[in-house]
Amino acid sequence: MDNPARRLIFGAMNETRDIIIVGGGLNGCALALALVSGGMKVTLIDRLPVETQILKEFDGRSYALALASTRALDAIGLWPTIAPDAQPMNEIKVTDGRAGEGPSPFWMHFDHAELGEGPVGHMVEDRHLRRAFLDKVAASDRLEHIAPAEVIAQKVENGKATVTLSDGLDLTARLIIGCDGRKSGTAERAGISRSFKDYGQTALVAAIGHKKPHNGIAHQFFMPAGPLAILPLTGNRSSIVWAETNARAAELAMLSDEDFITALRPAFGDFLGALHVAGARFSYPLNQTIAASLIADRIALIGDAAHGIHPIAGQGLNQGLRDVAALAEVLVDAKRRGEDIGAPDVLERYALWRRFDSTVLSKATDTFNALFSNDNPALRTARDLGMGLINALPPARRAFMREAAGLTGDLPRLMRGQAL
Repeated sequence: MDNPARRLIFGAMNETRDIIIVGGGLNGCALALALVSGGMKVTLIDRLPVETQILKEFDGRSYALALASTRALDAIGLWPTIAPDAQPMNEIKVTDGRAGEGPSPFWMHFDHAELGEGPVGHMVEDRHLRRAFLDKVAASDRLEHIAPAEVIAQKVENGKATVTLSDGLDLTARLIIGCDGRKSGTAERAGISRSFKDYGQTALVAAIGHKKPHNGIAHQFFMPAGPLAILPLTGNRSSIVWAETNARAAELAMLSDEDFITALRPAFGDFLGALHVAGARFSYPLNQTIAASLIADRIALIGDAAHGIHPIAGQGLNQGLRDVAALAEVLVDAKRRGEDIGAPDVLERYALWRRFDSTVLSKATDTFNALFSNDNPALRTARDLGMGLINALPPARRAFMREAAGLTGDLPRLMRGQAL
């Protein structure tokens, strides 16, 4: 894999590119590849060295990709590379209860056979997903990848947008896209404010090996302190995302692997047999941060830079990829019509397309966490009866599955598996 620290391929440094993407994570790479597939000249700026992102060994990180997201990755030529290392999620079981007491008798069970379009989603290890992205980026002759590099300033004037890197290099484009996370410098420099809500929870993330096969079944167990997601990986392994109070999570993070398993067991249960930690363990605080606007003058935001949400529904990366698909479609179509891709009316099409969906999801995850992360008897009864009712109604089950698979709403072409 050829990854020089700086790859300038557009001739003179002061040449105007179509797009500058700030942030070289998964969303940034996906957007860059989608845009170049539509004929754009793109510069991708990443603050991290490429070589530090390429891992040979599993480090415990993984992602849940909804069916629509895998279709989008297929449309930009990535899924055939990723698919051999992906684990299909054929069923989802959602339960409520307390650790050590077992689940409530009311629960939800979603089977992909009812969906009729394939698995609800796939689990993919970070190392496989990131390597596929970076290999594809390196192979593109229309994609300029600059890493490591940090943007320290940006300005908009005379119908163009310019970023300044920490080494003094200026790069100019028609549009700057911020893919730089929940503390987006792109948004801050553009004067876009953001709301913030601290949930008082911390997510503990790890890969867990187990004796028995998971059979492609994903589990979500709601407990008073927060949910535990058990998501199937290839082989006899599962990824867990365990939300706990900040204080309890800090204690759990300090435990040895053996003691961590002992603490996990009452919530995890014994349905998969003996357990062991099968990779590094991570933790991160849970909060919600929503940008006041998805756009500014020659600026657009996607992914966590636009809307960082609670992981209770496992939709963070999937929502970022839907941003990618919508923005890429808007910009590529605008360029083909001869429009200025950074013009306010063009960017407003993206904002209108994504504003409602992203707002609904952020409110939904916030509400779900408030409803399920507590031990209130009245709320427990109401949510258990609600889950039981949904499970008893096939149309309701299918509606929830289509939502989890990312198949609802006004889908961009990439999310339908169609090339730009």
